[in-house]
Amino acid sequence: MAGFADLNLPQGADKKSLQSLLEAAAHLGYSVVALNHVIDFKEKKQEIIKPVSPSELFPSLPIVQGTSKRIKVLTRLTLVVSDPSHCNLLRSTSANIRLYDIIAIFPKTEKLFHIACTTLDVDLVCINVTEKLPFYFRRPPVNMAIDRGIYFELLYTPAIKDSTMRRYTISNAISLMQICKGKNIVISSAAERPLELRGPYDVANLGLLFGLSEGEAKAAVSTNCRATMLHGAFEVLVLQPLLVYSRNSKECLWRGVHGEEASQG
Repeated sequence: MAGFADLNLPQGADKKSLQSLLEAAAHLGYSVVALNHVIDFKEKKQEIIKPVSPSELFPSLPIVQGTSKRIKVLTRLTLVVSDPSHCNLLRSTSANIRLYDIIAIFPKTEKLFHIACTTLDVDLVCINVTEKLPFYFRRPPVNMAIDRGIYFELLYTPAIKDSTMRRYTISNAISLMQICKGKNIVISSAAERPLELRGPYDVANLGLLFGLSEGEAKAAVSTNCRATMLHGAFEVLVLQPLLVYSRNSKECLWRGVHGEEASQG
């Protein structure tokens, strides 16, 4: 089974707070986290900046609980889009976009959700869990996203903060499950403080409330996260084995022979 991952730690926090989050995540058993840089076009016109290298932020990374390995830190870009024109950045040839390990989109309308699922080159589609959805999920775009290897992200932190948002989280998640049948789901935290983080097994239990089976809930914090990372990577095939590298570095994320997982290098 793949290691546990949390693909959404907000990068807006200061360095000291991020360090505390990383230490908490490693202590809880997460082997991979992604620092999430969010661009919301409603605030003001924004440009995509280069991601800050994790090695610059954290000279020394914490050891993952129960292992001898240090936690792996990835970079993530999330675009919050409320108008089709906001998607043009993803269609552009911006070099900075390709520097991020994971690219996510948070569509605010049904039309943008359809575009994200069917045409955009993204790794994650974020599902709103803090308010009632303004549209219903439809099978064709969801199935196309699954076929394209795109994953849907649900956040759990709002559900543990507020009872109203807990209802929205569960309701919106179950609506999605009725269409996707538990496939291609990733559960992340978006935690801003260490106390908001939950261990991977606790998160998997929350997944049961979202309508996932036990196996699907565990996959949402492990194998599905790995698949999301691989979707955001490029493949280099030189005879054998298959080497998969991250977008923004020559670091090998995964090695395999004939598509089978092998030990990390």
